[in-house]
Amino acid sequence: MSTLPKGGSFLLGSTDPDKTFSPEDFNDEHRMIADTVSQFLDDKIFPRMDEMDAKQEGLMREFLVEAGELGLLGADIPEEYGGTEIDEISSTIIAEKLGATGAFAIGHGGHTGIGNLPIVFFGNEDQKSRYLPAINTAEKVSAYALTEPGSGSDALSAKTKAVLSEDGKHYLLTGGKTFISNAGIADMFIVYAKINGDNFTAFIVDRDTEGLSVGPEEKKMGLKGSSTCSIYFDNVKVPVENLLFEPGKGHVVAFNILNIGRHKAAANSVGAAKYALDLSATYANERKQFKVPIATFGMIKEKLAEMATRIYAAESTVYRTGGLLTESIESLDLSGPDSGQVVAKGIEEYAIECSLEKVFASEVEAYVVDEGVQIHGGYGYIAEYPIERLYRDARIRRIFEGTNEINRVIVPTTLFRKAAKGSFPLIEAMKEMKVYIESGVPTRENPGEVVQAIKDVFLFALGASHERYGDEIMKQQEILARLADLAIYAYTAESSWLRAQKASAANGQNAKHKTNMATAYVYATVEKASQTAREIITTLLTGSELVKEQADLNKLLQYTPIDIIALRRKIAGSISAAGKYVA
Repeated sequence: MSTLPKGGSFLLGSTDPDKTFSPEDFNDEHRMIADTVSQFLDDKIFPRMDEMDAKQEGLMREFLVEAGELGLLGADIPEEYGGTEIDEISSTIIAEKLGATGAFAIGHGGHTGIGNLPIVFFGNEDQKSRYLPAINTAEKVSAYALTEPGSGSDALSAKTKAVLSEDGKHYLLTGGKTFISNAGIADMFIVYAKINGDNFTAFIVDRDTEGLSVGPEEKKMGLKGSSTCSIYFDNVKVPVENLLFEPGKGHVVAFNILNIGRHKAAANSVGAAKYALDLSATYANERKQFKVPIATFGMIKEKLAEMATRIYAAESTVYRTGGLLTESIESLDLSGPDSGQVVAKGIEEYAIECSLEKVFASEVEAYVVDEGVQIHGGYGYIAEYPIERLYRDARIRRIFEGTNEINRVIVPTTLFRKAAKGSFPLIEAMKEMKVYIESGVPTRENPGEVVQAIKDVFLFALGASHERYGDEIMKQQEILARLADLAIYAYTAESSWLRAQKASAANGQNAKHKTNMATAYVYATVEKASQTAREIITTLLTGSELVKEQADLNKLLQYTPIDIIALRRKIAGSISAAGKYVA
């Protein structure tokens, strides 16, 4: 781990493009997995989307079994338990490809990701042997039961209670969970309850246990083909050997699982957004108004270009993070019996990146599907057109795996906590930024320098906020959210530009198109960073102090502008020519 970048370190210095993973680095196995998933979706899932959304009896399980036969359920399961145990890039590819399927992505993710990783990472030998082989084939479908009616974002306030039986052989669970994906088809649940109402703990609970009942299917806005129900526990007898990890350590299980869950949710969003752009580009080429394709209209070009640019940034960010997670896992000593916990700890190092990519990618998806409906016009509002489903399915992504509000708070608070432990030189970086401003800041002349400007603005705003509030900054949610946005701007802009640099250096396919998209994204984003930072400092300061801080901010934001409209026309031309997203 010592040779790997620390989580959040992208904010403190430059990054070598050659040490950043991007889709152009896929190896033969990665490409084979991508082709396998695409073929599976074309043959099995997309032709039956209407049946799935109508909740045809047994169809979701049938799909999961077929996915299992192709090895698409065991990506994170060790080979000794029947899994394929492929790297995190491969797992990310699967999640991205499935994103376009809406309900199936949720069924798959609820079963393979959050539904099995608690056992993979924290289960003992007996638990892994009993459950993982059946999960790998969908003989048993899994579900993750954390949320309660009164505890969504505040998971640790859960009321479900576990009491040890008099003979010490069982825990008796009482309470309920809500909004549980796969609940209607699940054979087993990862359930969180408080032992004696106090010690938050994870359990593996079999569906056929007496006292466990499943409520009716929720009628949802989107993802209609996935099962979502409440589950109830009335003195459910859970064998003590089904306690997962350690008593009182359920939060360790839950939060570590959410890190990887956020990464895969971001990948889902990228896949859904790509599909929405593909549909929109094709429609814009075919739809004629005033005797010409609407793809030739300036405002439609701008929509297609901005959709592609944001997807490119999200895709670059997700695979950069996937590369970090893969390198982290591969650097660890996994020879011991606690190898799963070691992996979870390695993933936890990049909790900041996982949170910010989930926020960004889900909001990119929301933007893209919305513009997709707009490009389709009235037809976009008709269920016959897939863009209508994509629009509805996208909305939940900003809520689950931790709301985007919660994930925004996580980013700066995690940075401050790491700094307080002495593991992250944040305070020193903020001090150095003040010195740098006083010494004179040169005008930024190219996209790489503008990316650095965004990073500088983050440290500037962070320093001003910390100076004003100290440790009390943790209570200022509006400021924390804006600081998170600045960190998101920095990570996504840099990820886009690093990928474009690599492509240019290698004279790779579509290198100029990648550079155009990265450049457009960087220059649009620095303007957002400027506005966000100004909102922060005008909240912190008044009078002469505010005037000085505004002047310092202006120094950081001096850059030579570009003709972004002309650049977007070029990007749109590439998208229209291909009739789909290309990078």
